[in-house]
Amino acid sequence: MPFVPDQVGLAVSIPIFLGSAAAVIFLGVQLAKFGDALATLTGWGRLFVGSILVALATSLPELSNNITAVRIDNPQLALGNVVGANMINMFTMAVVALIFGGRRFLQRVAPEQGYLIVLAAILTGLVVLFAGWHALSPGAITEANVWQIGISSLFLIVVYVIGMRIVYRNRPAGAEEEEQDPGMTLSKAWTMFSLVSIGVIIAGVFLAQSADWIAEATGISSGVVGILAVSIVTTMPEASATVAAARMGAADLGVAGLYGSCVFNVTILTFADPFFRGGVIMNFASPEHFVAGIIAVGLILFGGILLWGRNRFSQPIIVTGLSIMAVAYIAGAAWVAVLGAPS
Repeated sequence: MPFVPDQVGLAVSIPIFLGSAAAVIFLGVQLAKFGDALATLTGWGRLFVGSILVALATSLPELSNNITAVRIDNPQLALGNVVGANMINMFTMAVVALIFGGRRFLQRVAPEQGYLIVLAAILTGLVVLFAGWHALSPGAITEANVWQIGISSLFLIVVYVIGMRIVYRNRPAGAEEEEQDPGMTLSKAWTMFSLVSIGVIIAGVFLAQSADWIAEATGISSGVVGILAVSIVTTMPEASATVAAARMGAADLGVAGLYGSCVFNVTILTFADPFFRGGVIMNFASPEHFVAGIIAVGLILFGGILLWGRNRFSQPIIVTGLSIMAVAYIAGAAWVAVLGAPS
C-alpha cells in the first residue's frame, strides 16, 4: 500500500520518518491524557487505567505501524517493533524508577502487579518459542492458519484473555486513590479520545512506510529498524505516561501501563496477521528478533524480581538492579545493531 513510489531516497524518507515520529509522540501523549480522563469520568479504577486503557491507548502507534508493515510485505519490521517495544518499556521502567526514588518508587506498586508481570513474560516468551520452533522445524503446525491468522497467533490471544482474567480476579482490594478532576465532560473526553486515536493510526502508517524505505536505502535489516528506531518512537507515549504517573505519585499506574503495554504489544501480532498474505508473521524472525525477544523476557522477569523484593532489598541493591536493567537494554540494542548491520 505504498502512497509514493517504492524506491525513495533518504532525503525524503528521513523527514517523513521524523515528522511522523513527532506526530506519534505528541498524539500518543494526548491519547493517554484523554484515556485517563475517561477513566476518571467513568469511575474505572487505576488498575484498569494502567493495564487496559492506558496500555491500549499508548500501544495504538504499534498497532497501526505493524498492520502497515505487514501490508507492505515487511513482517520483520512488525516483529521487531513488538520485541523492541517490550525491551524499551522495561528500560523506561528502570530509568523512571531510578529518577523517582528507586526503592521508594517500587514500594508504591501493588504486589498484585506480579500477575501482570508473569503474563507479560509468558506472552513475550511464546513469541520467541514459536519463532524458534519454526526456524528449527518448519512444518504444518507453524504454517497452519485459520482465516489468514496463524495458529500460533490465535494461541497468543487465548493466553492473553485467560491471563487478563487472572489479573483481574487478583486485582488489589480496597478503594483507589482519589483522582483529580480532569476538567472536561465525558462527551468531550470520548470525542477527543476518538479523534486523537485516528490521528495516531494515520501517523503510524507513515511511520511504518518511511521506516521500510530507510531500511531499503541503507541496507540495514528491517528487524533492526523495527527493534531500535521504530520501537523507540512508538513507545514514547508509554514513557510519557509513566513519567506523568510518577510525578503525581501514581507509580502503580505507571508500572501497570508499561507491563500492560508489553502484554498488549504481543497480541498485535494476532491483529496484524490477517493483513499479511505471505504466511504467518512469526515465521519470519531473524537472529536479531531472537536476541531482542530473549532480552525482553529477561528484563521483564528481572524487573519483576525487583518489584517482588522491594521490601527486602536495600536501596543500594534496588538501584544496582535498576541500573543493570538499563545497561542490559543498551548492550542488547548494540548487539541487535551489529547482527542486523549491512554485510
